[in-house]
Amino acid sequence: MSEDIYSTVIKQGAEGRLYKGIYLQKLTIVKERFKKQYRQPDLDNFLTKDRIKSEARSMIRCKEAGVRTPALYLVDLERRRIFMEYIDNSVTAKQYINSLIESESENEKLNITLQDIGTSIAKMHNNNIIHGDLTTSNILVQSDKVYFIDFGLSSVSSSIEDKAVDLYVLERALISTHAQSDRLLKVILDSYFSKKLNKNSKEIKAKLEDVRSRGRKRTMVG
Repeated sequence: MSEDIYSTVIKQGAEGRLYKGIYLQKLTIVKERFKKQYRQPDLDNFLTKDRIKSEARSMIRCKEAGVRTPALYLVDLERRRIFMEYIDNSVTAKQYINSLIESESENEKLNITLQDIGTSIAKMHNNNIIHGDLTTSNILVQSDKVYFIDFGLSSVSSSIEDKAVDLYVLERALISTHAQSDRLLKVILDSYFSKKLNKNSKEIKAKLEDVRSRGRKRTMVG
């Protein structure tokens, strides 16, 4: 292929794999979705294409909402691939937060990043974008700027419940991944629920408490 070269696999999971390479002379990430052998081929093709289009639309909507995501270069439905910008010199928010969390001298730097995360999620939700898999592994930090990635489970929804569940997923990810998770979550949510940013703060906050309560009951029941 003359226009794109991507031979380095950087990640592989159950749903697909990520390649790093060059496309149109730009450093590029290529996300490829696998065929599901257990599905009827026509159905698998339809569902995969629909999911790829949904992922691409969410990235575009985020850009329009002022949320940083990798630039979208190409959506290739026939080859089940999305070509997007490679965010150079970046680390996951998981790595970045863990590197700063033990350093008291870096508290302000850490808080700025956490506030940016909260602000960005509020912008997404204000525009009815549900990420679907909010974890610090799906956020990149480059020069103190945050970029949201992996919109493979994203959707468009105005539902207060869906927005609360999005936040709850992030909360559980923080608890399972980071020390001082309560502190981290407080900074993110304070930014998210800022009246200047969030159109439905009161309703989402109440629904988040409801989702938490249901989550605790499920944990107790097992």
